[in-house]
Amino acid sequence: MVNLRRRGPTSTAASARVPTPRSCGHAAEMEFYSISLNYFSSRGARQAAVRGLPHDLVHPGAGVGVLGRPFPCAAARPHSAALRIQVRLGRMLLEGGELARDERAAFGVSLGRGAAEPSEAMNMMGRCHENGWGVPVDLERAAASYRASAEGGRDWGQYNLGNLLFDGRGVAPDRLQALRWYLRAASQGHGRAMNIVARCLEEGWGCRRRREDAACWYQHSARSGYFRGQFNHALLLAERGLAESAADWFWEAASGGNAQMRRTIVAALAAAAHPALCQVRARVLALEADSSAMQIPVLCDDPSA
Repeated sequence: MVNLRRRGPTSTAASARVPTPRSCGHAAEMEFYSISLNYFSSRGARQAAVRGLPHDLVHPGAGVGVLGRPFPCAAARPHSAALRIQVRLGRMLLEGGELARDERAAFGVSLGRGAAEPSEAMNMMGRCHENGWGVPVDLERAAASYRASAEGGRDWGQYNLGNLLFDGRGVAPDRLQALRWYLRAASQGHGRAMNIVARCLEEGWGCRRRREDAACWYQHSARSGYFRGQFNHALLLAERGLAESAADWFWEAASGGNAQMRRTIVAALAAAAHPALCQVRARVLALEADSSAMQIPVLCDDPSA
């Protein structure tokens, strides 16, 4: 079977998706966020406790979590409602829509979060510096911001710092250090980090090759809901002759992924002979045709874009 996995990180993602009021549009949301921000801005917040991970920890069964057991949740953060509001406000300013797109204002929102939650604020600042949102592109500052976020325990900061270290952008390339930061993010249940940890173990990037360990991490990533992890997990299942289980995961990846992922699945199964794999390939083709006919927007691989 053709190896169609992503070779490595070439882009980063900002922060996890956050809930929004279901019954109001952007204008009403803006008023709600402004009022809430004013209320919470007068309340202090303590920095969340950070739970470290041994640097040499590679196998997911060595204290991080094993198959069938949940990963430890990130430490609870005080006044989480206010922080979610600020995150959402920053993203609204970046996305545009009914609100005018204002990257500089989004950068200001990131600065405003610093006192309440430094690790979250520094991750968003890293995104702004990396992508030129409201400020000139500065990869060295992006790396410094991500490092501050990562050292504060933020999973997205750890993942984003790992990406820069992996590619050598803004910092000297160091795949061993990249893997260590990916592991810290993965220990908090970060689906993308789990997937790239598996990829590193499979390919020997920053470590020796450990295919069985890679399979465990792919399964964790798949169960977290990340569509690339689901695709990679499905590929390994298919290679092991578990076609029916593989077909189920290919479908999950196609349903939750973007158009590029659906095309990748179709290409990967072009030579498949097992009925279950042939059937899921046909379903994915139909799904892609329906999506194109309905002009459904392509899901962005980066939820912050």
